[in-house]
Amino acid sequence: MDQNEAPLLDALEGYKSSGHYGFTPPGHRSGRGADERTLATIGRDAFRSDVLLNGGLDDRKSSRGLLQRAQELMAEAVSADQAFFSTGGSSLSVKAAMLAVAGGKGQLLVARDAHKSVVAGIVFAGLMPRWVQPR
Repeated sequence: MDQNEAPLLDALEGYKSSGHYGFTPPGHRSGRGADERTLATIGRDAFRSDVLLNGGLDDRKSSRGLLQRAQELMAEAVSADQAFFSTGGSSLSVKAAMLAVAGGKGQLLVARDAHKSVVAGIVFAGLMPRWVQPR
């Protein structure tokens, strides 16, 4: 495989240059709906790159094969059998990681101030939490 290939990056670049106006989340519409002070602070490009895969680049349901190709490239790059990218945000990633690594058995030390996604991951993964007080 050509590790210089970047299917999702290329698709994002094409999407951004198309001037496409989506009617799906995110509601800021590539920065068009963002507050001017926010744009001045973090820039419009942060919003222009916030694109859903479905209706935008690619997704698992109506695929152009971009996500699959990118995952294959990643798997090869890290010498893994498979790689999966989370397209559902960091909370979903936490749950998926807990299921992948510890799903079904074992105990886990968890700080009492852990994010709710960690608690949900514990439940989904069938783990026994051992709560510790953070310092």
